[in-house]
Amino acid sequence: MNATGKQALEAAQLIERDIVSFLRRMIAIPAESLQEKERCELVKAEFEKLGFDEVFFDGLGTVVARIGNGPFKILMDGHIDCVGVGNPASWDYDPFEGKEENGEIWGRGAVDELPAIAAMAFGARLLMDRGWPEGITLYLSASVMEEDCDGHCMLHLIEKEGIKPDVVILGEPTDLDIYRGHRGRMEATITTRGRSAHGAHAHHGVNALYKMAPIILDVEKLNENLAHDEFLGSGSIIVSHISVDTPSLNAVPDRATITLDRRMTVGETVEIVLAELRALPHLGDAEVELLHYDETSWTGAQATQEKYFPTWVLDEDHPLVQGAAKAAAAVLDEPPEISRWHFSTNGVATMGRLGIPSIGFAPGLEELAHTTQEHVKIEDLVKAAAVYSLMPEALLK
Repeated sequence: MNATGKQALEAAQLIERDIVSFLRRMIAIPAESLQEKERCELVKAEFEKLGFDEVFFDGLGTVVARIGNGPFKILMDGHIDCVGVGNPASWDYDPFEGKEENGEIWGRGAVDELPAIAAMAFGARLLMDRGWPEGITLYLSASVMEEDCDGHCMLHLIEKEGIKPDVVILGEPTDLDIYRGHRGRMEATITTRGRSAHGAHAHHGVNALYKMAPIILDVEKLNENLAHDEFLGSGSIIVSHISVDTPSLNAVPDRATITLDRRMTVGETVEIVLAELRALPHLGDAEVELLHYDETSWTGAQATQEKYFPTWVLDEDHPLVQGAAKAAAAVLDEPPEISRWHFSTNGVATMGRLGIPSIGFAPGLEELAHTTQEHVKIEDLVKAAAVYSLMPEALLK
């Protein structure tokens, strides 16, 4: 049964407290990457309570639900892991309380991105209550490890678990707008080597840190001359970490390593970036390496991949963008903005590596992610559930 935006919103408003309760219970369980088990078990139990056709953990521990059995397959994904809280003294409230105040929910994950998991689940339930449309299979994934290695969970779900969606809707915060891409990224290191000596006889050594100093300046200058795209903006590069190996604090370091965070715009690839780094004027005999991710999920499964996350953009006139925008406009009473994220998402796998059309829609402001001010409006949480309930039919047309 098709519903108007007003009808969908009214139905979502009736279950506001259920959506809020689910979100607050998720926030109350700390779940950094690789440590998501308890929160995953909570979400699995909630999915089962909502009566979805199938609910299971995949090999990495992602919670997956299936509703329907039609040929058109939609995947709605919200990652379940969150970054840590840092210094607890920097918080004015308990980050795991799920504080409700002035129509808002506060806490770690209250933007990035537990609201999407809650709203997607109850949006699916709303559509089930109206009558599930023929021709559609909807998968919900509460995915793990995204903060640690964005996209790997999606590669596993699609390539190893056999879930092959036609389109993907990502739950990273968009403030109820439709996002259709973002810059890619990669992590690399540059290492210089020297020869150690006692600090009192430094002239006998070769200081690896001194060899690194002009390379750092090269990187800073490189940042000013990177490619630009009108939609995604310019590429960027920063030195995000430096370390040295030295026998003591009164010895010449014989090894220095910098870690680079490189954001890539349209047209930039891992090959281009590595070539740029290897052409730095003062690189000399320093070594450039692309970093690799190698960790163990909460289920004990190994997760390994290179730390390259491709740029992706979906055309604005693509049916997924326009269908999602139509569903959002029906609830919001105005067209959503069509834009892009500044940070990276699981779309680096679905669209960036696999070419599956992907967009983002969720409540919350991107700039609040990873901050001590993370919060979401309950009103927007409810609106998102209503929009998610309309999206499957809007995309099928």
